[in-house]
Amino acid sequence: MGLQLGIVGLPNVGKSTLFNALSAAGAEAANYPFCTIEPNVGVVPVPDPRLQALAEVVNPQAILPTTVDFVDIAGLVRGASKGEGLGNQFLGNIRSTDAIVHVVRCFEDPNIVHVEGGVDPLRDIEIIDTELLLKDLDTVEKRYARVEKPAKVDVKLRAEAELLARLIAWMNSGKPARSFELDEQEQPIFRSLFLLTAKPVLYACNVDEGSIPDGNAFSERVKAHAAAEGSRAVVISAAIEAEIQTLPESERPGFLQSLGLTESGLDRLIREGYSLLGLITYFTAGEKEVRAWTIRRGTKAPGAAGVIHTDFERGFIRAEVIKFKDYVALKGESGARSAGKLGVEGKEYVVEDGDVMHFRFNV
Repeated sequence: MGLQLGIVGLPNVGKSTLFNALSAAGAEAANYPFCTIEPNVGVVPVPDPRLQALAEVVNPQAILPTTVDFVDIAGLVRGASKGEGLGNQFLGNIRSTDAIVHVVRCFEDPNIVHVEGGVDPLRDIEIIDTELLLKDLDTVEKRYARVEKPAKVDVKLRAEAELLARLIAWMNSGKPARSFELDEQEQPIFRSLFLLTAKPVLYACNVDEGSIPDGNAFSERVKAHAAAEGSRAVVISAAIEAEIQTLPESERPGFLQSLGLTESGLDRLIREGYSLLGLITYFTAGEKEVRAWTIRRGTKAPGAAGVIHTDFERGFIRAEVIKFKDYVALKGESGARSAGKLGVEGKEYVVEDGDVMHFRFNV
């Protein structure tokens, strides 16, 4: 599975500048609202130094990282749920994403207009939250209107209608769908709604260069807000990320160090995104390729095999597992086997981050 993050925010908060820097997909960025008029998708390789370490052992023909899809839509404005601005018409493009990256402006610049007249990150967050909530409320109300009458004679639809009615009341009180309590039987109906406010949120505090790496008063307010609602926040400078992309690979570490950084904003966004969603990485390694695979924490061996191909899961027999550190230290599978560091695991094995795996299956 790959990670897909939908980028939202008000116009002129740095969304498209950040998207350009992260994905190099060429989304236009300009000092006026609605410069992004088509949804943009950028596929970004996930940086993971463990891949290179494995490749130095195996010397494969190819190194294949896992990827993150960033989906950027037009800036939302107050009233978007009622048709104001352009962002509303593209909200459907982020319904299938795993989480939302909410870019929040945390810098002052008189040369870059703010659609609300001034910088206030918590106000901006409230505007976006309200528009997403109103969009979700519209979705649920339309679904409820379709099932309300048939539910009077259909037991299954009655349960759905009752759930939808509770959900409407919940959201009318201003609460997002992600905090709505469900039992196991209600989960399939809830998931089928693809609600925007059901998604986890990662706030990207876009600060000026002088506020890197520690942030500023604006970003501190966003961090406190994120902590209070159980979300996460990352301090990032879209302008710096754009500059990083213009540098040769060899010069990037020194540039980051000069700013007091040990990793780029991309690295931090992806790492926090993985943590937010409970994702980990395992590897396969051979002469043909060294490859990273993304799974949810707690996934058992057959499920991890299924990420490669459904036949691997369906015909799963066993998994041969070597811990990353052992694989590198012992120079590969042969050395790990000789040292007794290759484990043979069955269907109940829970895969750990960094496992180097080889699956045996029969279909």
